[in-house]
Order: sequence, then structure tokens, then C-alpha cells
Amino acid sequence: MSGEVQSEVKSPFVLRIARIDVDATLELRQSVLWPTLSIADVRLTEDDKGLHFGAFLPQHEKPIAVISLFDTPLPDQELAMTSEIDSPSQRKSARFRKFACDPMYQNQGIGTELLQHVIEAARLTLGASIIWCDARITSSAWYNKRGMIQFGDPFYKKDVQYVRMMMSLDANACHCLGDQSV
Repeated sequence: MSGEVQSEVKSPFVLRIARIDVDATLELRQSVLWPTLSIADVRLTEDDKGLHFGAFLPQHEKPIAVISLFDTPLPDQELAMTSEIDSPSQRKSARFRKFACDPMYQNQGIGTELLQHVIEAARLTLGASIIWCDARITSSAWYNKRGMIQFGDPFYKKDVQYVRMMMSLDANACHCLGDQSV
């Protein structure tokens, strides 16, 4: 299910990845993803039902990268279009959202380590066998390098173009994330 994966340098940082409260994600979500919106506007109605994670450096109290994970099925209208996955409607899925890394720490493997952690949480905590997201078109190649594939047609949120991406969480599909950098 996963595509060709390119090897890159692993993060040179000693990271601590931990579950955090949704409020600890909001400042980074807003500053990286939607800087023109207020912090209140980047809070999701479903945030109270999600699992939220942050990546921390030893000298930082605030996370340098955040991501939120939800027990969310694949969109119904897309199920027929996902021929790469056998019977997706029969497989439990999880969705990650609001994935943001401080620009000072991008392209250093931190986002990849955080994504890998969330993939394991989706599999082990939520029992998911598929993980998916709405990826900005500008980030879709990054997700593709980490084994995710596009499904469905591009669409817009506000003035930003997105595409849906997914990955099988079968044991043989997740090994590809180990040596990637953001």
C-alpha cells in the first residue's frame, strides 16, 4: 500500500513526545497553519474527543510540533475510490489533523518522528488499520515520501487547496517512516 520511500537523515534532536491537552496545541496550530485567524478559530469542535501530542526539546516547555488524532472513518464518498485498500469500509480508520511544526525546526526529522508516534497511537490505542488526513497540496509530497497515497479529488478550505492522503497501518506498511526527516 505504501509508495516508494526516500531515506533521509533522522532527527539530530533528543525529543520527548507526549500526550498533551488540546490547549497546548493551539498557539502552534495558529501561528503555523492559520496565522491570520485567532487562536479560538483554530480550535475544532471535536478537539475534546481527540488525542493530542506534542514534540518537546529538553530546553523547551512548549511543544515545537503538535498533531491531533481522531477516531474518524474515511469519508463515505471516497470509499469507492480507494482501490489501493481492500474493503476500506470494513477497516477502522483514524484521522490526524492540525499537524504543525515550528518553522525553526522543520526539515530536521521532528515532524516525521511525531507522525510515526501518532501512527503507532492510531494502531495501538485506537485499533485503526488505516490513517488519513487532509493534506495541503504544498505538503502532499512530504506525506507521499512517508508512504501515504492520495485519494479523492483536491478541494479547498478557505483559499488553501487540499488533497486527502492515507496509509495502511498493517505492520509491513509502517516500517518506512523510521529514517525520514521533516
